[in-house]
This record gives sequence, structure tokens and C-alpha cells, in this order.
Amino acid sequence: MTRGVTSPMTTSTTRSAATFAERCGVHTAERQAALQRTAQLIDASGVELVRFAWCDLHGMLRGKTLVASAAASAMMSGVGMVSSLLLKDSADHTAYKVFNADNAANPVAGLAGFRFAGNATLLANPDSYRQLPWASKTGWVQCQAWHPHGQAVEFDTRWMLQTALAKLADLGCGMTCGLEVEFHIYKIKGDSANHQLDPMQAAWPGCAPDVSMVHPGFHMLSEQWADMADEPLRIVQRTAQALGLPLLSLEIELGPSQVEAVFAPTDALQAADNMVLFRSAVKQALRRAGYHASFMCRPPFPNVMSSGWHLHQSLTDLKTNRNLLTRDSPESGCTSPRQAGYALSALGQHYLAGLLAHAHASTPFCTTTINGYDRFKPQSLAPQAAVWGHDNRGAMLRVIGGANDNATRIENRIGEPAANPYLYIASQIHAGIDGMRARMQAPEATDAPYSAHEKPLPCSLENALEMLNRDLVFCADFGADFVRYFSHIKSAEIASYNLANDKNEWQRREYFGRI
Repeated sequence: MTRGVTSPMTTSTTRSAATFAERCGVHTAERQAALQRTAQLIDASGVELVRFAWCDLHGMLRGKTLVASAAASAMMSGVGMVSSLLLKDSADHTAYKVFNADNAANPVAGLAGFRFAGNATLLANPDSYRQLPWASKTGWVQCQAWHPHGQAVEFDTRWMLQTALAKLADLGCGMTCGLEVEFHIYKIKGDSANHQLDPMQAAWPGCAPDVSMVHPGFHMLSEQWADMADEPLRIVQRTAQALGLPLLSLEIELGPSQVEAVFAPTDALQAADNMVLFRSAVKQALRRAGYHASFMCRPPFPNVMSSGWHLHQSLTDLKTNRNLLTRDSPESGCTSPRQAGYALSALGQHYLAGLLAHAHASTPFCTTTINGYDRFKPQSLAPQAAVWGHDNRGAMLRVIGGANDNATRIENRIGEPAANPYLYIASQIHAGIDGMRARMQAPEATDAPYSAHEKPLPCSLENALEMLNRDLVFCADFGADFVRYFSHIKSAEIASYNLANDKNEWQRREYFGRI
């Protein structure tokens, strides 16, 4: 006799549960089969709890945990979630007055499902089911947010990426992404964990942990430092592989306690899903072993090195899966790699030009925290200006490959590891599509990416938001409502920072302890 996990798959319940999925427009025979497979996996594995996880605006996972016997039914009927979670700033303060009836002054709260903190519904993707390797008898599924009447929540960031990919598909193109993610791992000191949980020191946000380093840094790719950091790196490796993430390598980065994870390329939506799961999983698995992983760009310590998230991207033909950025031979008249036509197809050149044209507006989606803007410094292997280069790691956009190279791609080096991956990738698609439609032409590549003559990237999150709101293409493609919503919530973060007496302590609590 089973534990009852599969009993919700009976005919009457299936009809009732499928109704919500049908209203959402996602219920298919394939989904029904996936539900059945997942229910059987839960039943056979002895799982007791299943986490229903959803990615918020800040790229962090939230959700609810259900007992296993309720999981299969919930994957058909949805799980209720307070909609104000979509309105939180980085410290979890609700950035809108959801109980204010004055919709003219409070427009987002007047949208269906937000006013008065009404419910949204999380609908799980049963194919995303995994058993968590660090948590005993615990399963996990990925969800998206829907209004109770079956309409997608307009500001769900995964939905934003799906919308962008649909526009790309209308042009016959798909997108492939590879991830290079730098982050920091620290050892939690002694009773620091208890210090964080001391009720007498509870605050909003709470204390960050006291930590020590896992390697001293400034010895890049050092085998000695890799051996010194072997225990936490093994935890990262085993966690990623147990979850089925396409991890290729773990490397010692330049900075103290800094490491990098490199992943094989996948389709864009899968890459974004992988990034969200990787960050959350690594933090949890390492925490249980006494370590603290931080995806904050610049942790609050002397001599720290900034972490970046380099996004490798290419376009593919949806019919043939051919790389659309590459060409068989250099374009006629192109004799130097500084010319975009030397390595990139005509479509690739237009795409590259679009990324450059909207680089400033895309910055708040790629570098989403106040802290991340300290990374844009000369001679730092981080970009400072909206330029491209052929295999140039100082440029914002690095073109890799060349004629007759199917691995030809564009690496965007502007991102920080805390970025919401759905918005980061969507910003690239909208920018690239505009370049393709307008048949934009890229300038020559730079040989001096830190030249004072190049137009600098935004110097702050506030400046980046101004650039975003002035970009007519982004306001149209993301939607004016979404741009206002995103800007409003990030502005609340900026206001909180500006009011803080101790800016370093604010960043320790707001970013280091949470991201």
C-alpha cells in the first residue's frame, strides 16, 4: 500500500486540479504525464516534504513546503502565496502601500491580485522535480506565479524571460547561454551562527555572520589554494552534480576566498533556472557544513576582489540548431578581427550592435545592487565602458571565436553574480532584437577598453535606472508598467541605503548576510 502520494491523481481530482492549469494555458498531455511520473518518484523515494520554490524580483528563491502527501495535488491545483512578495525591496520591506485605496498614487497595488495583499498562485513545473542532496527526504519543484483567475502575474521575472524568448522565436531564433559565475566562500567563525540567531540581536535585516577565509587569494588558479579550499569546493561540486546542473569546473579566482564555477551551455531559460537553483543550493549546502557563500559583488572586507557573472550567448536557428552568429569566412573587405564582420555573421553584427546601443539601459538588470557598481574600475578585468573587443577581457562585450567556428559567441562581462538571471538574459534579448530589426552596425572593436574617450557605463544604480527609464525600446519591450515597478522597488533600496548612518553595516546586513 502506498503512502497516498499518488492518490490525488485520481480522475475527479485530476479534472478539478487540471482546470486551474488549463486556465493558465499550460496543461497538456505531456504535463499530465510529468505529473504522474513526479508523483511516483515522490512515493517511491520516501520523500516527506516538497519545497515549492519561486524566484522573486531579486533572484532569490521563496516558496512553501508541503508534506509529500499533498504535493501531487498541489502541483495540479496550485499553492497560494501572498502577492506582496512581488512588491518587496531587498530588505523585505513592501515597497508599495498595498492597503491604500488611492490607486492614482499607488498604481501597482491596484492591479488584480496585488491590492490588499491578495493571493497569487504558484503553479509548479513537475519536470523540475529534484530531491535535495543536503536536506533529508526533501523534494523540490520550481514554480511560476499566476493570478487566481489564471492569468500570468505580469511581473513574474521568469515570465518576462519567456516573453522575450517568444519574441526571439518569432524571428526563428533560439538562444544558448553559458555561465561563468564568480562568488566568495567563507568559513563561519565559532559561535557566529548562534550570534545570528540571538533574539536579543534580531533586527531587520538581521546580522551577517562573522567569517574567516578559505584561501588567502592573490594566487589565481593556484593548486595550493584549491587544495586548501577542497572541502567547500567538494560540497559545491557534489551539490551541483546531484541536482543535475551542468557544472564543468571550479576554479580559484584572484581575490581572497573567491572562486568561480563554470557551466556548460544550455538553452537560455534552462540556464536562468540553473543559476537560480545553483545560488540557493550552494548557500544552503555550505551553510550546513559551517560555510557562508556570498554572491554579493564586493563583500565588505579590505582588499576584496569584485565578483562578476559573465554571460556567454549565441543565437541558434530553431529549425536546424545552427549557430547564427558564426560565418563561413570573413565578410568581404574585413581583414582585421577589429571589424565585426571578421568573426560574426550579418545577424550577429546586428545583435552585437543592439547590445551596445542598449548597454546603459540594460545595466540595472545586469548589475542590480548598489554594491555592484564599485566593480566598474579601470584595469580590473571588469568593464568600464560600453565597448566590444575581440577576445578582450577588458571590454564589456567580448567576441569569442571566428569564421567557421561553431562555438562563436558574445560574452557580456557586465553582470554581477547577484543579478536576477531572467531579467539579465531578457535584457540581452530585447537589446539584440532591436539591433537585428534596425539592422544596426557595430563600430570597430576597441583596443583600449579603459580609455577615457569611451562612453562610461552608469556609475551607480540610481544613474542606471535613469538610463533605463529613458530607453524607449526597453520601456516598450519590457513594458512601461514593469519598468516603473522595477525602478520603484530599486529606488526604495537606494533610499534605504542613503538613510543609513553606517553604509558598510547596511551592506553587510542587506547584501552579505542574505545574497
